[in-house]
Amino acid sequence: MFLLIIFLIIKEGYDYVFSINYYPIISNNCKRYNVKYISVVYDSPLVSLYSYSLINKNNYVFIFDSILYNELKSGGIDTVYYMPLARMNNMKCDENSQKKLTCDVSFLGSMYDEKYTYYDRLKGVSPYTKGYLDSIIETQMKVYGYYFIDELLTDDIMKDIERIIPYHKNKDGIETPKYIYSNYFIARKIAELERKKIISEVSQRFTTNIYTHNETPYLPYVNNMGSVDYYNIMPLVFRYSKINLNITLRSIRSGMPLRAIDIMGAGGFLLTNYQSDFLKDFVPGEDMVMYDSVEDCISKCEYYLKHEDERKSIALNGYKKVKEKYNYVYRIKQILDIVDSR
Repeated sequence: MFLLIIFLIIKEGYDYVFSINYYPIISNNCKRYNVKYISVVYDSPLVSLYSYSLINKNNYVFIFDSILYNELKSGGIDTVYYMPLARMNNMKCDENSQKKLTCDVSFLGSMYDEKYTYYDRLKGVSPYTKGYLDSIIETQMKVYGYYFIDELLTDDIMKDIERIIPYHKNKDGIETPKYIYSNYFIARKIAELERKKIISEVSQRFTTNIYTHNETPYLPYVNNMGSVDYYNIMPLVFRYSKINLNITLRSIRSGMPLRAIDIMGAGGFLLTNYQSDFLKDFVPGEDMVMYDSVEDCISKCEYYLKHEDERKSIALNGYKKVKEKYNYVYRIKQILDIVDSR
């Protein structure tokens, strides 16, 4: 694929190269042939953002997490820009889908409990390290809006972790081992524990559907509907679920996950954990609702299931804002205005 891109740059003389997520090999070749490279970052974490190539002057890298953007920008990197994600409008409603997909609460996404996850491979660490890691995970699960795991990984803890699973830095990268273990090992473990906890508690009280590729025998009260087609079925899931949960992967420090935007864009009611970037465009309690603990999540599920008119009004407000500003036409115009102004 990359060789084809390079060939087309040379042969056709394109003005821009565009990619979803950032690829150093594309950036370096665009620099070589003096072509502007536009990258829209969807994933977090994304270790390629710590490549030396990020400073290439031909780069226009759009990041949906304002904390990550500010960290890079304050480090002197002027090729990055803050830009929330966008969604596609494609939904065909029908009565059969509504009957099948309607439920009190739903969650769509990975449970992060595949066998031999990165964190679970650390079984050989010392009892002290294991207890320390488990403790900071438990503490982090109680705190929303601030991710502090990497700050608590001491040198001794890091040495013990690297003794079991050494990390070899990319040749052109400046990422630290702390970044890797915090975001790829521990943040995903937190997501697994957090999603199991919240969905377990919710499903014991309300009719709950989950849409995931994972098997979930540990959630006996949920209806596991399996994975669904992103373009045709997923919007219907969001539209017909009375409450849609968003449980953000903790490596997304402040950004709005695409799931949340998709929920509102489909006309669904969004109940999400706190993420500060929502507050740039959305008003909690008017366009969507935030929870700050498992208990708060349960309480708000109960409240909004009993107050249908309020729930529907909030869903409609969120839908209108997403329709106006979070579509691809709007976003691409913003991107090209930035690119063409430099």
